[in-house]
Amino acid sequence: MTKRPDLHGEHHRLNRYRSVRAAVLGAIAGLVALSSLIAGLLATGLPPGQVLHAAVIALVAGALALAAGQHVALRLRQDTEKADLDMEARELEINFEHELGELRDIYVERGVDPETADRVARQMMAHDALGAHAREEMGLHRLTETRPLLAAIPLAVSFAAGAALPLLVALTAPTERMMMLTVPLTLLVLGVLGALSSRTGGASVMLGGFRTAFWGAATMGVTALVGQLLSDLS
Repeated sequence: MTKRPDLHGEHHRLNRYRSVRAAVLGAIAGLVALSSLIAGLLATGLPPGQVLHAAVIALVAGALALAAGQHVALRLRQDTEKADLDMEARELEINFEHELGELRDIYVERGVDPETADRVARQMMAHDALGAHAREEMGLHRLTETRPLLAAIPLAVSFAAGAALPLLVALTAPTERMMMLTVPLTLLVLGVLGALSSRTGGASVMLGGFRTAFWGAATMGVTALVGQLLSDLS
């Protein structure tokens, strides 16, 4: 199935949103993860020095874990797509008429009259049988062409960039004000990132910023609560 050019020249918001989604989500994940970790560890009563050591380790581990997960998931998707296409190609060789009937039935279910559906199915099969079945039967409108490693690296970088902010605050803030400065600054940046993501996608800027900041606050709150409970139990 070959990649086809955009004949309409349209630039939908969804296409633009996909290009920034991974970077924004990576930055948000890093920001929330490190801020929550710092809040949770401070709540346990650990010395600030140990908190900073743990935060640095978490930044590195989180970035690498996110990159590894992206790489594995994308590679698995590519392998699955290839396996499904290979199986469909064999079916087309073994029983072409049956596959033609499947394609015709798909068009009929979508509201096309049987005669037109049969004609369209035959034309599509004559033009690109495997591509037609990949799109209509399997839902593969475009094969995954992104290289897994090239997709993983930007995600790790964006995670590290987001995580670097609370870490920098923790490094520079006085010990007694570390929590006081980390939390509000994190929420402010989360709101900005959420608003930016929503604006790119054409959604409500205020709602996007509030939603992102709210869940970030909830995550930090729950983590701090767990840290406090662990401190009480020890």
